[in-house]
Amino acid sequence: MLLPEPIQLLIDALSRLPGVGPKTASRLTFYLLRTDASAAQDLSVALAGLRSGTATCHQCFNITSAGQDLCPICASPDRDAALICVVEEPLDVVALERTGGYKGLYHVLGGALSPIEGVGPDDLKMAELLTRLQDGKVKEVIIATNPSMEGDATAMYMQQQVVPNAVRLTRLARGLPMGGDLEYADQSTLLRALAGRQAMS
Repeated sequence: MLLPEPIQLLIDALSRLPGVGPKTASRLTFYLLRTDASAAQDLSVALAGLRSGTATCHQCFNITSAGQDLCPICASPDRDAALICVVEEPLDVVALERTGGYKGLYHVLGGALSPIEGVGPDDLKMAELLTRLQDGKVKEVIIATNPSMEGDATAMYMQQQVVPNAVRLTRLARGLPMGGDLEYADQSTLLRALAGRQAMS
């Protein structure tokens, strides 16, 4: 069945989004076609303003509103400037902020080291992190990269680079998720849980 060009163009555009296949893209397109015109208009306005209305924080490289040099976290006097949590992507900042338990600053690398995909240290915000550590105000760097081969490689590289700055370097604990059963945990997760065990007090 040959679809009208506007429909096919939207299906193709949606299909390029991560996690959206051709069937989901088709369903979304036809939903927008038959729903109230205001829904499609709202989506169009939101997409148009996505790039023009956002910018990158000059300090931590998180996403912020256009026209602002610093994101609200970096600009807040209530945050602990002696503590920096290093993450791969802005969505990681959202996840950590959702916990309400972290009160330091962030540094967004913009990815993880991946020689297979051609991503090296110069492709990430590594040098900018080291620059932030030079004034001696930062006392601890928390590495919060993903528990993957790329995340581990990035953490090891950062360890080599950060240690000479005499900064305390820590890594997020890993182990069993809340509500999980031991029988369903993979070997690597169990080994990390054993290695990271804590005393009960």
